[in-house]
Order: sequence, then structure tokens, then C-alpha cells
Amino acid sequence: MLPRKREIASVVVCEDDMPTLELLCENLSADCYRSLAAPTAHDALRFCRYSQPDLLLLDIQLPDASGLDVLREIRHADGVVSRFDPRLPVILLTGRGGEDERVRGLESGADDYVVKPFSYRELRARIGAVLRRIAARPEGPCQVGEIVVDPATRTCKVGERDVHLSTKEFGLLRMLASDPGRVFPKEELLRDVWGFETPGRTRTLDSHASRLRRKLDPENGRYVVNCWGVGYRLLDQ
Repeated sequence: MLPRKREIASVVVCEDDMPTLELLCENLSADCYRSLAAPTAHDALRFCRYSQPDLLLLDIQLPDASGLDVLREIRHADGVVSRFDPRLPVILLTGRGGEDERVRGLESGADDYVVKPFSYRELRARIGAVLRRIAARPEGPCQVGEIVVDPATRTCKVGERDVHLSTKEFGLLRMLASDPGRVFPKEELLRDVWGFETPGRTRTLDSHASRLRRKLDPENGRYVVNCWGVGYRLLDQ
């Protein structure tokens, strides 16, 4: 079996110039980043809403909106009901290098500012520096229906009721809550929550999911849904 490539982080690359977009994505993938190509502001917001990226490379001049408007949309999100993480690291890419433009971008909430034309090696170094700076930040809470999950305090509530979870139960809920409604394959859950490279024959996921279901809703067993033969998903009601 060939070795699995270990991804460092996932990066949304929002750039409307297709040759530049392809070049960035190819180089990031070669350097073990998961690259998500977004040629428009709409695509970038969609990825940031549903794909839980680690960083956004954001061109300011886009065909359907200003990159600064995209940045403000993310920074003004509440981080709970909204699917956007308001603390998502953002590096702006622009052909305008004047002081006013740089200050405007940084004041809008950018973590860094790179002027075109740029060296890919320098950009890669800046990506690494930004990711290192934010690595120690605690994550904010997210809400799915009545369920509120707070990774910073490792707490869970359903309405006003505190739910006490084991470490793996909390990790499973946190992953399911990252994309409500999506069916997470068993192989992906076992890999990312338990660290299994090859899942083999194990019932640990099913037993943890069953306990999590009962803890979240002791009476009706809602929320955690077993999609037979595929995996699990989290519902908001």
C-alpha cells in the first residue's frame, strides 16, 4: 500500500485569474496543503461556510464582489448560528501595494497582505507563519439546532441542559457539527477522531455514536443518525 499524504492544512484560494489560481493550487497541493479553488467571491464564501478551511487566500479584485466585502462578511459573523468562523485566517492578495490599500485591508481584519507579483516561496512562508500564530487560539462555539458545542471549554449543551461527554464522544460530536446534515463516512470518522489509518473491523465508532445519541436526547434518540453502510450525520432537530 502506498503511503498516505499527510495534509498540513486546508486553504481556500480565491483568485479570478485562472493561470494564477491553478499555479497556486498545484504548488500548495505539492506542499501537502489541501487547496480549494475559488474563482469568485461566491465560491470562496461557500467553501468558508461548508468546508471548514484553515486559511483563506483572498484576491481583492474579484468579478462578483470585492474581496474586502468577503473579508468583512467573515469577520462580522457571530461564529455560532453562522457557519462562518469569524477568526478564520485571511491573507489578502492584490496588485495594489500602496500604504492606504494595505492599511485598509489590515483594518478590515486581514492577517497578512501580499502584493502581486509575489514569490510563491515567500507566500508559502507567510501562510506557515500565519498558521503558526493562530495555532494556539481556542476555537469558538458552534450551534446546530439546540445543540451548542464549545471546543475551547470542551462543553456541550442541548438547550439549557449540560451534556457530559467523554473525549471521543466530544470529538465525534465536534466533527459531525462541523457540517450538519452531511453524511460522514465511517472511514473518515475513524481516521480523524480515532486516528485509525486503516479502520479494519471495529465497532468502536458505532458504540460511541450510540452513547452520544442517548446523551444528546435520552427520550427520543434524535440528532445522531446512522446512515446504514455509509456513516453518520448530525441533524438539527
